[in-house]
Amino acid sequence: MTAEPMPEYGPASAPEPQPRSDHLTAVPDWLIPPADGFTAEDLDRLPQLPPHTELIDGSLVLVSPQSSFHTLTMDLLVNGLRRSVPEMMRVRREMTVTLGRRQRPEPDLMVLRAEAVTGPEETGYRPEDVVLAVEVVSPDSVERDRERKPALYARAGIPHFWRVEKNEGRPVVYVHEIDPATGAYVATGIHHDRLKLTVPFDVDIDLTEIDRL
Repeated sequence: MTAEPMPEYGPASAPEPQPRSDHLTAVPDWLIPPADGFTAEDLDRLPQLPPHTELIDGSLVLVSPQSSFHTLTMDLLVNGLRRSVPEMMRVRREMTVTLGRRQRPEPDLMVLRAEAVTGPEETGYRPEDVVLAVEVVSPDSVERDRERKPALYARAGIPHFWRVEKNEGRPVVYVHEIDPATGAYVATGIHHDRLKLTVPFDVDIDLTEIDRL
């Protein structure tokens, strides 16, 4: 078979040059990490950092837009927890906890000791102040919320962890408590329609209430 001759382009027929699709040209200089990664303090210093940016293993994690399920589940749990926590504890949503130089995740919810609250300018807390960390799993955070972040919370000594998943439009709460012998979380219950616990404090939340929010 004879090969087709290559087309000849003159000045008038030459194809127009196509623009480069190089997205790196749009990345601001401050978003490019240093050689050893970002540090926990950088979250308070970097300009124009999107809200709710986390630091995991020295890398910035930017948050995707929240779904209605995620927002309503957080509202449901915040209201239920604030009705339940003892007077010496406080509930906070979407604030960071500094676990180390390269680790500053942002749990969706935290219950912490009241003495850790210092004023309206604070941007995060220490792990020793946190009694409970809660993560509501989103499609873009499945591996982080199921694996990496619980491991970091347990290593930092946060005694209780809840992971919340969606099942047919309703929240399912997977409750974990740290095992002092291993330093890892162990599952202590799976709660579908009602979250009723006595540890770390008495709490009773109707999870089906999300249908009425």
